[in-house]
Amino acid sequence: MEELFTLKDLLVKGDVQGALSIVEELTEMSRNDIIKTIRSYAVILLLHLIKQQAENRTTRSWEVSIRNSVREIQRENKRRKAGGYYLTPEELLEILAEAYLNAIDEATLEVEEGRYESEELEKLVNQEEIINRALVLILPGESSYTNS
Repeated sequence: MEELFTLKDLLVKGDVQGALSIVEELTEMSRNDIIKTIRSYAVILLLHLIKQQAENRTTRSWEVSIRNSVREIQRENKRRKAGGYYLTPEELLEILAEAYLNAIDEATLEVEEGRYESEELEKLVNQEEIINRALVLILPGESSYTNS
């Protein structure tokens, strides 16, 4: 909030360069919040995809959680007024890769009632396949997906 007061003061003083610096800072803060939210939903999405692959089954609860996570990631990533998306497919892939380790850790508590340690569970599942599946679910149609 302090940044907005500083921005107002700079604009009143006519300091356009200073104001632009504050706008850049606010933009970066907003983008970081979006990335953080997407990463949180990515962990949930990956967790359930890992459980599906590790246990070779699914449940309605897992399916609903997957759908909800995908919708929330898509909603967070969509620019409402300007159109387009905040993150490119490549950036989303990077976030999924970052979120994967957290998802594996959480999955160790749930897959077969906590039977596996992280290293054991990682050997049971195919990381690349899970991350690629998540990306396919998230992307609304590659041809219309542009970063504006």
